[in-house]
Amino acid sequence: MSNDPKSGKPDTKADANAPSPNPASSNFLRGIIDSDLASGKHTQRKDQSGQPLPTVITRFPPEPNGYLHIGHAKSICLNFGLARDYAGRCNLRFDDTNPTKEEQEYVDTIIDSVQWLGFDWQDQGGELRFASDYFDQFYAMAEYLITAGHAYVDSQSADDMAKNRGNFSEPGKNSPFRDRPAEESLDLFRRMKAGEFKDGEHIVRAKIDMASPNMNMRDPAIYRIRHAHHHRTGDKWCVYPMYDFAHPLEDAIENVTHSICTLEFQDHRPFYDWVLERLAEGGFFTKPLPNQYEFARLNLTYAITSKRKLLQLVEENIVDGWDDPRMPTIVGIRRRGYTPEAIQLFADRIGVAKADSWIDMSILEGALRDDLDEKAPRAIAVLRPLKLIIDNFPEGETVECSAPVHPHHPERGVRTFPISKELWIEQEDYMEVPSKGYFRLFPGNKVRLRYGYVVECTGADKDADGNITAVHCTYFPDSKSGTEGANNYKVKGNLHWVSAAHALEAEVRMYDRLFSDPHPDAGGKDFKQALNPNSKEVITAYLEQGMSSAKPDDKFQFERHGYFVADRVDSKDGKPVFNRAVTLKDGWGK
Repeated sequence: MSNDPKSGKPDTKADANAPSPNPASSNFLRGIIDSDLASGKHTQRKDQSGQPLPTVITRFPPEPNGYLHIGHAKSICLNFGLARDYAGRCNLRFDDTNPTKEEQEYVDTIIDSVQWLGFDWQDQGGELRFASDYFDQFYAMAEYLITAGHAYVDSQSADDMAKNRGNFSEPGKNSPFRDRPAEESLDLFRRMKAGEFKDGEHIVRAKIDMASPNMNMRDPAIYRIRHAHHHRTGDKWCVYPMYDFAHPLEDAIENVTHSICTLEFQDHRPFYDWVLERLAEGGFFTKPLPNQYEFARLNLTYAITSKRKLLQLVEENIVDGWDDPRMPTIVGIRRRGYTPEAIQLFADRIGVAKADSWIDMSILEGALRDDLDEKAPRAIAVLRPLKLIIDNFPEGETVECSAPVHPHHPERGVRTFPISKELWIEQEDYMEVPSKGYFRLFPGNKVRLRYGYVVECTGADKDADGNITAVHCTYFPDSKSGTEGANNYKVKGNLHWVSAAHALEAEVRMYDRLFSDPHPDAGGKDFKQALNPNSKEVITAYLEQGMSSAKPDDKFQFERHGYFVADRVDSKDGKPVFNRAVTLKDGWGK
């Protein structure tokens, strides 16, 4: 998935018949598209107004029944990315055929998530579509299938239908209503539409083969009764198409060339093709028809993506909502501090495969590190504070210290902060009795205060229980970083610090992986038993004073600690709250 190297935007002047512009990201789907372009398979197609159609048209078709997760992000990047790279178009289409589970809230958050990831159907000439836009067409096509003898109204009970469907070792049995005259089925279907029957009383089924080894071809249901209010069509309809019926019709109506699905739909492809062939015979569609292709879904370690289980986490208050930064939802990882570029980089790195496999969480985290390393300004934060007192520093005075905003980009300038008599340092930076190889503060040892002075530790204060309450040191006035005298001091330790009198006190949420088991729900395991008790810790930290101006979604590298983001929900003017997005190094590697 590539952009114009100068602007970062898609090269809209690219030849639509040119091969993939990003051979480094080649995959089997690109190979299929390249082959189709070479053969001219889709070059003669025109829309209803007679205008030529792009030779590559894809779609991202979520059902608006929940929040999108990282697996959907991969599909978004794939569908929109292919359309972009081949000068095609991609529609955002909502498969809203099940009114009992779908809500406008989910439509809104899905649109927001797609756009946040950096994609907009309008930029590519695509459209925002809904399956419900086509309900009248779906109904007319179902009537045709009944009239042509390809479908019938079945009046069996749900139990009888399931029993007669057979299993993988036994063929199914024909419904006693399978040979119902077309006129009778058509009359029943129209009465179903008119609301004369209860839910489940009748169902429309395709007439294919009850002995097929593919269970999906054993007279699959195409329409059911559902007396429910639809979030877009209201109460106009009480019959709704099944997803497997609606999906190919939507693709054909929208002139989709490459219908890209995950592997669980592979066994559904014969029905996809059957439906389109029958309706092409009836004059509803012209060839070439859309083709469905399947790729491996994203299986990410240390995460779950089941909507049911994610809902359980939310409803049982195990997490703090759908946008909890530990959740794999797009709203969650966005709040965690992930960037659209990191997600796109991750999708590019894992590629597109034909077989299921596990992707380690470290690849996702690594993509974020690589993206933020170049972007994120640096800052100093003391997360586990311990008071350091410079006994010979003048009382009430300060000296300005400076550090680069970004060590690899001097053009971004410097940041300044004061050093004073009392500082905050990390608790782990003092040991009364040092272990072997410990070069930080201990009595008699010299260290450099990063961007400041060299100091020598003289001891520590303790409370009645023997806990360290403050560390004491003296400083060398001629040792300040950036001055000639600094070169006269050779020390091994280099400590982070902030001025106690000037530091910003801030809430910091130390997030980690939600699960401690790489496969928390594999093999029927209770995923709640794999919850990581250390996945969230809320602490009070001290930050360099300039951090008070951080705005929601601003991202930083807290030197030594990792990458952090100002929380987009709870941060206020002058009082940001920070979430740890990712550590500087992978602490989960074996």
